[in-house]
Amino acid sequence: MTKLLIVGAGYTGLAVARAAVAREMAVAVTSRGAPVLPDGVLLVPFADAAAVVLAATHLVVTAPPGEVGDPVLAAYGAAVRAASCATVYLSTTGVYGDRDGAWVDEDTPPAPVAARSVRRRAAELAWEAAVAGRPLDVLRLAGIYGPGRSALDDVRAGRARCVVKPGHAFGRIHRDDVAAAVLAAMARPPVGVRVLHGVDDEPAESADVTRAAARLLGVPAPPEIEFSVAWAGMSDMARSFWAENRKVSANKTKAALGIRWRYPSYREGLAAILAEERGERPD
Repeated sequence: MTKLLIVGAGYTGLAVARAAVAREMAVAVTSRGAPVLPDGVLLVPFADAAAVVLAATHLVVTAPPGEVGDPVLAAYGAAVRAASCATVYLSTTGVYGDRDGAWVDEDTPPAPVAARSVRRRAAELAWEAAVAGRPLDVLRLAGIYGPGRSALDDVRAGRARCVVKPGHAFGRIHRDDVAAAVLAAMARPPVGVRVLHGVDDEPAESADVTRAAARLLGVPAPPEIEFSVAWAGMSDMARSFWAENRKVSANKTKAALGIRWRYPSYREGLAAILAEERGERPD
């Protein structure tokens, strides 16, 4: 029986847990808190997870690295190195840095610039060393959205902005497509290290997504703001996102895993979120 340990009981980790339970896997998650878990999921305190790592057939790591390195390897690296499980490590497409709007794919060498992306790349390499040739999928994700975390929520809350910067497109991925990709990777483990991408098929300008959300809600879109004007009021974090421009392809990932995205663009994703909120059955 598949014994899956998910390190991190956050938004994405719990989505993976729900999908795995639906496939009758034995699932445990680690947390430093007391999250509300799906039925059938075992909670393991983060500090006590070493024994569960050793017993797992599959490990999914969602915990981000800190300034001093990867927290999972710091806490129980010896267990990771001694284990026999296949691992899926959730990383970020930020490791590719700024490509001036050009496309990157799974074979593109990383070139991180932002400090958090540099830390992610260091964590990827640390996991490669720790698993010592066992199956390791490095799943690099674009911006994750889904129920409760989408442009629909931003528009409703009045915090959405239509920042206009022609030609600057962002990738994104629906939470449930992330979960599907993780389970597909577990079903088709690689030999050694494999780079995968979790990003939908249509990079899009931020303002286009905001306008689409407003249309679905039947409200006016926020007024357009020129990028040069918006920049002055952005946080350092927001500026770091806008400072990089790249388009990310996941074609090789979908071929390797034998999948298609359920939500190939923000249009399908936002429409499905709204339908779910209204109690409508998904397509």
